[in-house]
Amino acid sequence: MEICFADESHHRYAQEICDTIQDAAQKRGTGIARRTPEYICTRMTNGNAVIALEGDRFAGFCYIERWGDKDFVAHSGLIVHEDFRGLGLAKAIKKKVLELSILKYPEAKIFGITTGSAVMKINYQLGYKPVTFSELTSDSKFWDGCQTCLNYDVLTRTSRKMCLCTGMLYDKHLKSPENEEE
Repeated sequence: MEICFADESHHRYAQEICDTIQDAAQKRGTGIARRTPEYICTRMTNGNAVIALEGDRFAGFCYIERWGDKDFVAHSGLIVHEDFRGLGLAKAIKKKVLELSILKYPEAKIFGITTGSAVMKINYQLGYKPVTFSELTSDSKFWDGCQTCLNYDVLTRTSRKMCLCTGMLYDKHLKSPENEEE
């Protein structure tokens, strides 16, 4: 399995990534914001994505974006193709995207929002902590990205103070529980 920083050579996987995200959202009945293949390709072209491949087969993906005048970096779109689930690939992808975030944006606060308990567990193991939404970016464009999510009405009803997602912030000054075990 190869997990690498994505670039233009990976554009051919963009539609499959979008389809895999949408399929997972429907099967789980959870809120996952939809993205277009063009959106995914832009993240790859800008060097803000990680892709996992088994030979030429798409296995997993995640991307990063900067928000709040570059003060924040969000990890989004984490997905593992169903043929590769249960192998620890999501955690390996999250580790790689965290590495990319720190490399490209060392001063930014790194965060993610999720409804998935598996992602929450991975984030915790990597050194993230649950936080209120007020500790995350206030950039409206970030929150506008949630519009295609099944739970967007909850977010708007609460004036972006809460949702069914859990906000998690990476604290690079704390040792992650995973590193303490090593």
